[in-house]
Amino acid sequence: MNNTTARMAFLYPGHAAEDDYPRLAKMISPAAEVTVVHTEFNEDAHTVEALREMGSPQRLSEGARHLENKDLEAVLWTSTSASFVRGMDGIREQIETLENLLHIPASTTAMGFARAITAINAKRVAIAATYPENVALLFTAFLEHFDIEVVHMTSHGIVTAAEAGMLEREAVMRFATENSHPDADALLVPDTALHSAAWLEDLEAAAGKPVLTANQVSFWEGLRLCGKLTPQPGLGTLFRVNPWD
Repeated sequence: MNNTTARMAFLYPGHAAEDDYPRLAKMISPAAEVTVVHTEFNEDAHTVEALREMGSPQRLSEGARHLENKDLEAVLWTSTSASFVRGMDGIREQIETLENLLHIPASTTAMGFARAITAINAKRVAIAATYPENVALLFTAFLEHFDIEVVHMTSHGIVTAAEAGMLEREAVMRFATENSHPDADALLVPDTALHSAAWLEDLEAAAGKPVLTANQVSFWEGLRLCGKLTPQPGLGTLFRVNPWD
């Protein structure tokens, strides 16, 4: 096996836009090897209660057991909201749970966003959230821990991940165009249930600025944990940044 090939796993709740990960794996050079494990939950709902249960250490442990004894370099919990709703202590618990079980570096999409925003040197951001407003506000509160200023936030009010996963290119492009704020250095689209991998460059052209999407950020964070993050074309501003600068 080529030792430059990244080998990473994504724990993904349910079914929505998980096909973004194998698509992204083929879009980089050299291509990555990805494993997607679908985790269980009680309810597909963007409510704080449901999301906290979805991202509980028990649920992550159940999913991670499918990855034991696999040749992996990193693992990601890929639900932005089912990470940040648990707060910073809950995110640390999620990461520790995965690292203690699998003995490889772990992270979450929410933490990937914080690092990616720093990587592109954005100080002020706009958020185009599919979630209900009360959940989207918790994402704003999470970003404040990293001194990231939110200058604009829109909530689409979509209740289920399954519904978000059905949004097609035109709707996602319109969502980005309508929520690109002139005072923001970047636009964040934080839902991993939303497809974006095939449209990253188009989204940035529509927004007129860097756009960070949840699945893009998760994949980038996985490569970073593998120590195999290199500039790549066609995947937006985030992947054009030299990680060693």
